[in-house]
Amino acid sequence: MNRLAVIFPGIGYTADKPLLHYSRRIAADQGYDIRVMAYTGFPPKIQGDRSRMERSFEIALEQSVTMLSDVDLSAYDRILFIGKSIGTIVAAKIASESPARDRIRLVLYTPLEDTFSFEFGEAIAFTGDNDPWVGREKSRIFSICESRGIPCSLISGANHSLETKDPFTDMKELYRIMKETEQFICQ
Repeated sequence: MNRLAVIFPGIGYTADKPLLHYSRRIAADQGYDIRVMAYTGFPPKIQGDRSRMERSFEIALEQSVTMLSDVDLSAYDRILFIGKSIGTIVAAKIASESPARDRIRLVLYTPLEDTFSFEFGEAIAFTGDNDPWVGREKSRIFSICESRGIPCSLISGANHSLETKDPFTDMKELYRIMKETEQFICQ
C-alpha cells in the first residue's frame, strides 16, 4: 500500500518541534512517505492582524502548492495531512480541492477557525483552552469540531503550542496527544 504524509507547519512552529516531529515519526513508522512543507517570507506581527494573516495564508498556500506540484496524489492509497496552526488552513484548502480528497485524512494541531471554512474528509483535532490565537476561553474550535463530527481533544491550560506552564504536564499531554494521533494514523 502506498502512503503519503504531508507535514504543514505553523509560522513559528516548524516541523522539528514536538507535535510535528513525533507525528512525522509515527507516520514514517507506519510506512508513510514523508513530505515536509517549509515556508518563508511571512510578514511581521501577524497575530491579531487579519490582513497579515490572510497574506501569510496565501504565502504558505502558494509555497505548498509549488512544493507538492511534483507529487501525484492519485498514486497513493492513503494520504495524511498533518497541520499546525496556519498549516491546518493550508492543509484543509489543499485537501478540499484535491481529486484525491476521499483518501486524505487530516491531523489538526491547534487549528484556526478558517481551517473549517473548507470541506474535507476525516480528521482529528487538538486545541488548548488558553490559546490566544483562537480566543482563549472564547474559542469556538471545540464546538466547530463537534458540529462537523471531528473528534477534538481540548487540553486544559494549553496555549497555541499545546503547552502549559508545567513541563511535566506538557510531557504527559504530548504522550497522550501522540497516542491519539497514532490511533488515528493506524485506522
